Amino acid sequence: MFVISIPALQRNAAILREVKDAAGCRLVVALKGFACWKTFAYFRDELDGCCASGLWEARLAHDHFQKHIVTYAPAYDEADVTALCEFTGHLDFNSLSQWFRFRAQVMAHPRFKSGALRCGLRINPECSTGTTPLYDPCGAGSRLGITASQLAGADLTGISGLHFHTLCEQNSDDLETTLGAVEEKFGHWLRLPQVTYLNMGGGHWITKPFYDRERLIRLVTQTRARHGVEVWLEPGEAVAIHSGVLRATVMDVIESAGLRLAILSVSATAHMPDVLEMPYRPAVFLVDAAPSAATPAVVFAGENYHLAGAAGPWLYRLGGPTCLAGDVIGDFAFARALRVGDTLVFDDMAHYTMVKTTLFNGVKHPPIVLQHADGRLETLREFTYEDFQSRLA
Repeated sequence: MFVISIPALQRNAAILREVKDAAGCRLVVALKGFACWKTFAYFRDELDGCCASGLWEARLAHDHFQKHIVTYAPAYDEADVTALCEFTGHLDFNSLSQWFRFRAQVMAHPRFKSGALRCGLRINPECSTGTTPLYDPCGAGSRLGITASQLAGADLTGISGLHFHTLCEQNSDDLETTLGAVEEKFGHWLRLPQVTYLNMGGGHWITKPFYDRERLIRLVTQTRARHGVEVWLEPGEAVAIHSGVLRATVMDVIESAGLRLAILSVSATAHMPDVLEMPYRPAVFLVDAAPSAATPAVVFAGENYHLAGAAGPWLYRLGGPTCLAGDVIGDFAFARALRVGDTLVFDDMAHYTMVKTTLFNGVKHPPIVLQHADGRLETLREFTYEDFQSRLA
């Protein structure tokens, strides 16, 4: 089961609130990373709203977060724009062709005329600072954002903001590098009187212990002063990091070519796809009765946890129950042999997990559970065969 710690979410939100207050910026949660809407009430007051990647996320924000909504998508259709104009606060476009297609429709809307709806363009500063090509929107041929050469000479009537998103699990030194490229290539547009906001996107690891929050505050403050713009940040992972775990059961233990294999009740491809996509190696804990100093983000009363590592007497390759040969979480070493029925706990499974899970192969989907400050567990959702059946017809 997925277990989300309310105190951990509130801890992250408090840090984000301190940063945004110190920097004088606006900060919203990116729903593409964490969209468990029944948790919104526990951190809504600390943030300014939600970042949505399209109509359905925007509707979720409108229905359940009920604060400001920043919407950006690589492309919209007419029905999307018609619906979004009714309630989103920002509507950012990925290309000039999309903006020109919908400009007249948007600018004629009463909410645009009143200033309740503002529009922006996503820019591509062509400044890659990450290490994973799958998450790099600045690479050659990227479909995300408008380059400076494409923007040159464009009629920006109706546009009041610029938006870039280039980071993924990165520190503020990479933001500083990116801002240098934005200033060099887009600074003259930022200085236009009509441009009133700059959205610096997400990917900021603000709530990580090592993150340089003072540098972030300085960069945001300097940008606001230099250009006279309102600055927005859109963290997703930083809101939910270290706030949830995925508990799995060992279903079988076998050997192949001299390698010990453990088949689990959870799947990398169906339940934790970033393990394959990033790739991401989660911390794994074996629940045991023996004393242990290592504990995961979510602690259960009466349980002790042994952290698995890369070396040890009992090395296992952990895999899921699907038929996909590559449904492998990784190789982990344990202090004792694994047994059928053992419980393993995977840390950091709140963000970019539940928003990406599938029912591939008809594998059972883990329940979603909240852990309250007093340790009480509240089941939010259990999944059944009917959920699997209803997806396809």
